[in-house]
Amino acid sequence: MPTSTDTVARHTSFDVEAVRALFPTLQRSVHGDKPLVYLDNAATSQKPTAVIDRVRKYYAEDNSNVHRGVHRLSQIATDAYEGARERIAAFINAAHSHEIIYTRGTTEGINLVAFTLGQSGLDGDADIIISEMEHHSNIVPWQMLCERTGANLRVIPVDDRGELRYDAYREMLSDRTALVAIGHISNSLGTINPVREMIRDAHAAGALVLIDGAQSTQHMRVDVQELDCDFFAFSGHKMFGPTGIGVLYGKESILNDLPPFQGGGDMIDHVSFDGTTYDSLPHKFEAGTPHIAGAVGLAEAVAFIESLDMEAVAAHESDLLAYATEQLRAIDGLRIVGEASEKASVISFLIGETHPYDVGTLLDQMGIAVRTGHHCTEPLMDRYGIPGTVRASFALYNTREDVDRLVDALQRIQPMLA
Repeated sequence: MPTSTDTVARHTSFDVEAVRALFPTLQRSVHGDKPLVYLDNAATSQKPTAVIDRVRKYYAEDNSNVHRGVHRLSQIATDAYEGARERIAAFINAAHSHEIIYTRGTTEGINLVAFTLGQSGLDGDADIIISEMEHHSNIVPWQMLCERTGANLRVIPVDDRGELRYDAYREMLSDRTALVAIGHISNSLGTINPVREMIRDAHAAGALVLIDGAQSTQHMRVDVQELDCDFFAFSGHKMFGPTGIGVLYGKESILNDLPPFQGGGDMIDHVSFDGTTYDSLPHKFEAGTPHIAGAVGLAEAVAFIESLDMEAVAAHESDLLAYATEQLRAIDGLRIVGEASEKASVISFLIGETHPYDVGTLLDQMGIAVRTGHHCTEPLMDRYGIPGTVRASFALYNTREDVDRLVDALQRIQPMLA
């Protein structure tokens, strides 16, 4: 079995079978003899052997704490940890590596911004704009901020197709708008939001913009300087990296003006009982011993993605989405929720009046892993008047055969759902 990202790099076009061979979990069966069909990638992606091996190497050979250690292992760990930061900065085209703040994931990155903005003089005259399709991680921190400061939370509505009402967004923008926080791609609908235009219009109103990139870095190239976003948050585990590691990108000038998020070791310049001064970026926001193995594992995941022809990957995922949409529409009683004109490879659906949980449970018994429920987008489900959906989310290692297995399983369980 190939174990290096170099194997993929040798392919001039996208070879899905070569990619699948790099992911050990995709080779297993479940419930005895059922080959796994993994369609829960919007929740978390599988990990290639190279990422698994890199994390193991850190713990087996290089395990040490980072920064200030004079011994050899600490120097090796520090070089790997900070080298990962540089690689990640280049991956999203940040202007400086110190604009990369390590977090536990997208959720912590958003909370960091919400908390520190709240400490920076936000008041009851300010508006925070989010959308009706946001993940709870991009709703609740802003609600908490508004409760603390008296700021106003405003919500962009979503139309029946699952697209933002851009006219309503423009009407909301004003000189009161302090921040717009928007998901790049909807985790429950797959909608790709027009973030470039949204950032442009928000900046024209004098507002900052945070992009929740949890669902985008694994599907498309992200250039934060081209987008001109002020903050961009993403998670390692959704882009073939380890769990418990993520990144908050922020523009240097803005991060410098924000207060620390947490206090402790490694974020200080000088500590005395009379007062404390704080370190410069990025350390000001990274209190305590970090997830070193997670950082080096995430850098390896970035290397994996960079080894691919992303245009070919995008074409492959687009083909999967189109094929799956066509096949699922042909199933009697199946309704797709969310049919935006610009979509990533996510399909949410319902079958008749059957509860999504029942469909997902039966699919699992046939080896098909999907996600059911409200997908941490409960307000969006309320907007459509449904309890949740069945969600099939595809990654670059999925195939048309996976779609066929899903469709066949749904057709087989239909009589059980009557």
